Amino acid sequence: MQYTRLYADEHGESHFEDVEIDLTLTEYAPPAPPLELSASTAAQQFGFMRAPAGWSSDWHPSSARNVFFVLTGEWEVTASDGEMRRFTAGSVLRVEDTAGKGHSSRVISDSQTAMILLAE
Repeated sequence: MQYTRLYADEHGESHFEDVEIDLTLTEYAPPAPPLELSASTAAQQFGFMRAPAGWSSDWHPSSARNVFFVLTGEWEVTASDGEMRRFTAGSVLRVEDTAGKGHSSRVISDSQTAMILLAE
């Protein structure tokens, strides 16, 4: 499994990085069969986010370190280094560019989008 990380370097430039998730076969909920599980990361809170078709933002750093799980629709996010990526239902984006130039975002699907947001 993998997710996409958006981070700012020491010069304030934001970049994407593909991160591989290590999974270990674990007896998670006996007597259920083992399943693959990653290490846990603490989260402070979670919420739901929805944006209408056509929504877009100017350049901005993230307000906090967040993980976005796209449920419906499609987003396009552009890092300040110029790289653009699309995120559809099932995509996971970890946003860590809380300083520097930030990124821009827009909904590119014809319908609204919905996401789960975890604040770290």
